[in-house]
Amino acid sequence: MSRPPATQYSIHLRVSLSNVPGVLGSLATAIGEAGGNIYAVDSFVAKGTQVDRDIVVNCKSVEHQSQVVDAVRNTPGITLHDWWDRTFRMHEGGKIEVLSLCPVGDQEDLSMAYTPGVARVCNAIVADESQADEYTIRKNTVAIVSDGTAVLGLGDIGPKGAMPVMEGKALLFKEFGGVDAFPICLDVSSPEEIIETVIRLAPTFGGINLEDIAAPACFDIERQLIELLDIPVFHDDQHGTAIIAVAGLINALHLTGRDLKTTRLVCNGAGAAAIACIELIKSMGFSPENVILCDTKGVIHQDNRSSTQFATKNLIAQF
Repeated sequence: MSRPPATQYSIHLRVSLSNVPGVLGSLATAIGEAGGNIYAVDSFVAKGTQVDRDIVVNCKSVEHQSQVVDAVRNTPGITLHDWWDRTFRMHEGGKIEVLSLCPVGDQEDLSMAYTPGVARVCNAIVADESQADEYTIRKNTVAIVSDGTAVLGLGDIGPKGAMPVMEGKALLFKEFGGVDAFPICLDVSSPEEIIETVIRLAPTFGGINLEDIAAPACFDIERQLIELLDIPVFHDDQHGTAIIAVAGLINALHLTGRDLKTTRLVCNGAGAAAIACIELIKSMGFSPENVILCDTKGVIHQDNRSSTQFATKNLIAQF
């Protein structure tokens, strides 16, 4: 079954139509016959001999985008001026920016925001470092830290390849939580380098969000940073997934009238997210004998030592 047209492959078309009967219908037909789904059309008034329009079309793939564009280009009465991939256009220049929170319209403003007034705040922090949590961005800023070794379903794509995802996570922090966040994508070759770098960066941030770091390194990185830092450390791939998965499990138990202590559960996967889910499920009262944990080599058990996760994560040895 072929995938349906979707927004992530949508394109924006900028066209001119001859202002004669049937041209708009021909354009819509051409797009439909090419498999595109018209998502949005700008409002217009048909005056003069030409009508300029902006049209958004959902497509199925990059190849399908080209097919739709060719269909539009070959429609009589239509002039295609430009088109672009809306997803790539959204990412141009990144998805986040830094904004000023105070006015700096004159010398008086500058004298407080910067020198000489800023020295008063600096000295107050020197006298009491906890003041940094009130009078700097630490109060509401999180570092989103990744080495790009386990990005979404893409795998190890490196720090630069991971940047769009980390920017997207920063966008979610701001839009849905009101928290300022900034992507920190690290070009490192070991877990120790990540730990050392985050420790050095920690004075700038009020919290650390670890993201898309491959297992098993992510476990030790998180554990050490929690021990070494005095700010919250959260591994989204583990704990964010576990919170949502367990919320769904609680709801399923409620709807089906099952008893948590006697229900059997299969966890299909043994990566960072799956293991965090298992840990949280165990803390709810699930018995280990009622949980079946699988990876790419099958069910994990004492005699299945081929699993990388089994060999590196002691907490699941009981399975």
